[in-house]
Amino acid sequence: MCGRYTLAADMEQLQARFQFDAPVSDYVPSYNIAPSQEVLAVIRDEEVNRAGLLRWGLVPSWAKDPKVGYRMINARAESAAEKPSFRRAMRQRRCLILADGYYEWQRRDGQKTPMYMRLRNREPFAFAGLWERWRGADDATLVTCTILTTQANAWLQPVHHRMPVILDPSQEALWLDRSVAEPEILEPLLKPLNSDSLEIYAVSPQVNSVRYNSPACIIPAEIA
Repeated sequence: MCGRYTLAADMEQLQARFQFDAPVSDYVPSYNIAPSQEVLAVIRDEEVNRAGLLRWGLVPSWAKDPKVGYRMINARAESAAEKPSFRRAMRQRRCLILADGYYEWQRRDGQKTPMYMRLRNREPFAFAGLWERWRGADDATLVTCTILTTQANAWLQPVHHRMPVILDPSQEALWLDRSVAEPEILEPLLKPLNSDSLEIYAVSPQVNSVRYNSPACIIPAEIA
């Protein structure tokens, strides 16, 4: 799964990398992004990429209570095209959720050790995401998202059996293409990232608290 991640790159770098049309003025870099927070995402709108903030935790349009989003921070790539909560978004509302690393917790001697994963080149990347728009009885609107996960690659299996889908840059345009709705076309994109592309190391258990949010979150920690 993916329950915490980072995005500390500056807006200029992100706009150049993901080619969206305008900067997002209320974007704030973060070293400890958590569910229910606003996260930076990119969608394809007509002929351009547009970036904006979405609430992490997908709320289907038909949901009676937006609290359901707390249980939908992730969607399994293998079944998203069939699940009622995700299938419409899988066909019509795909997005890039921007990141530059993510955390997972590894069980060691009865304790959970936070581990940090990022690309070896330390560049920003995109999780494969889905988004939805929900309107409440009072016409309040929420725009929310979820991160697709897949089976972990062999290198990450000792940490956790699942990992977020990290798209290759060459796949991002297809993932955003709203004219493509067939699951069989999208399925090849939803594979584990090659182990050679990632680095992983332990970090301070302080990241367990969402209040801990500084560059110190991703400093390698000594493990006894």
